[in-house]
Amino acid sequence: MIVFDKLWIVMKEKEVSIYQLRKEYGIDSKTIQRLRANKHVKTTTLDKLCNALSCKLEDIIEYVK
Repeated sequence: MIVFDKLWIVMKEKEVSIYQLRKEYGIDSKTIQRLRANKHVKTTTLDKLCNALSCKLEDIIEYVK
C-alpha cells in the first residue's frame, strides 16, 4: 500500500498549505481528499506535488506492506 504520511510532514516543514496546493499548483480538493485517504492519484499529481515542494517522490510517499 502506498501511503502519503510523509507528504504532510514535508508540507509542514516547507510551510506549504493545502490552500497553496489548490490555488497555486492546481491540485483540486478531491485529490487532496484522496491523498488523505491514501488512495491512488495520477502521476501528474505526484509531479505537481514534487514541483510545489521542491522534493523527490520518495520524500512524500512510502510503500508499506
